[in-house]
Amino acid sequence: MLRVLAGAGVLRAYPPLRLVRVARTLAAWGMGPAGGFAAMAILEPDRPCVVDERGTLTFGELDVRSDRLADCLSTQGVGPGDGIAVMCRNHRGFVDVSLAAAKIGADLVYLNTAFAGPQLLEVLVRESPALVVHDAEFEGLLAGSDVRRVLAWVDEPDPDALTLESLVEAGDPGRRTPPRRRSRIVILTSGTTGAPKGAPRSDAGIEAATALLSRLPLRAGWRSHVAAPLFHTWGWAHFALSMLLGSAIVLRRRFDPEDCLRTVTEEECDSLVVIPVMLQRILALPKETLDSYDLSRVRVVATSGSSLPGDLANAWMDQFGDHLYNVYGSTEVAYASVASPAELRASPGTAGRPPYATVVRILDDDGTELPRGRVGRIFVGNRILFEGYTGGGSRDVVDGLMATGDVGRFDGDGRLVVEGRDDEMIVSGGENVFPNEVEDVLVRHEGVADAAAVGVADKDYGQRLRAFVVRAVGSDVSEAELKDHVRSRLARFKVPREIVFLDELPRNATGKILKRALVSDHSHPPTEEHP
Repeated sequence: MLRVLAGAGVLRAYPPLRLVRVARTLAAWGMGPAGGFAAMAILEPDRPCVVDERGTLTFGELDVRSDRLADCLSTQGVGPGDGIAVMCRNHRGFVDVSLAAAKIGADLVYLNTAFAGPQLLEVLVRESPALVVHDAEFEGLLAGSDVRRVLAWVDEPDPDALTLESLVEAGDPGRRTPPRRRSRIVILTSGTTGAPKGAPRSDAGIEAATALLSRLPLRAGWRSHVAAPLFHTWGWAHFALSMLLGSAIVLRRRFDPEDCLRTVTEEECDSLVVIPVMLQRILALPKETLDSYDLSRVRVVATSGSSLPGDLANAWMDQFGDHLYNVYGSTEVAYASVASPAELRASPGTAGRPPYATVVRILDDDGTELPRGRVGRIFVGNRILFEGYTGGGSRDVVDGLMATGDVGRFDGDGRLVVEGRDDEMIVSGGENVFPNEVEDVLVRHEGVADAAAVGVADKDYGQRLRAFVVRAVGSDVSEAELKDHVRSRLARFKVPREIVFLDELPRNATGKILKRALVSDHSHPPTEEHP
């Protein structure tokens, strides 16, 4: 652990009295956001921490702002054990309320900004927060809830509105005392296979950061454009890392492919944090646009949240350089493995190898470990597994290892390969078929921009795949051509029974394809001849 932290530049020389203050702060407040950011405010008060459309806030300024906000939240009756739901895009308000809640011992429930009204209200009823902090654009979605609300980002200021900024201005900046109970972070699952579930975590401590840094070469003091949503495990991880690394997180409320490249270059970022669909959208820009941006300063592009389809990894590195790292995990188990640029060059879809203090095993249905090359359920062991869903229940656990919900294998070189969700596998002609394999083949066709596959009934094979394809710009590739493309590379029973062409695939805010929506919206798909 010391070697990893020293290599990342975390262990640095500071005046002894300052280190004593930090030790006392961490002992009192813990290693979560309350203690971590307060410690950085002692060590580096003038170092930039958050950069958004409204400017820059230092660690010292954020510390004072969160003290003021915590004071106002307390006077409004929000205290230890109460819940604060947060529905914010990537901006300073997300950080303000996260730190303030930690300082009063309130639990944070991070809401997906892509929630529909009914889905949002269902989560609020289940989690029962005392307060919802949200951007003004989501006001209509919350109309059916009677939970108290505070506005975070407001485009047009209203002097009569209760906003985070007005609470920050009104609050007492005096130092607070630690609450009797430390806050928890509740991050919601993506909800791609059912209703979103709340996955709570207490302070993960320094071990979670060490695990990631052991395979992801981030360094202290970097500027990082966190384009991935902060409410998601992946975006939140880099928000949390900033309190250890003393890094500045550069935020933008909305993702735009070219604006992302512009932000990285203009803000002189050393790293970029994304989800795979963002890489896809960037690479879909015209070649002359891509060539106009120089990312040579960037040393790490870190992606997670869903699989890397086809040759996306190599296409990115061919354009911008070999600095892409792919992190595999889940909301429940956190980080399971990390693939380096060299590993992605060798195997573009690999999930890599486990990081520090992490065990990954491939088990069969009886819980027996399988040898390399055999496909089974992926189980992970580390000290940062989640605590069970807020609504009850948990993931399967075998000998202290928790299921990720995926199936996969270790290849001959010991790299983890994720085949897909364990509930997406179909049996076709007596053979197991994973949609991911077929999707990868489809997106490798030059006429395909995106693809997804789901299982449907088949009178001859029992089940077959139905594929959904988004054509590349200018492409007129046909269903027959794509079936031939798959047939020439995979077994016959893996060829989709039909292929449906769409303008785009339905995705959630973290880039995962909503296959339930594909099944329900296209139960009787049109053909090319009869659209």
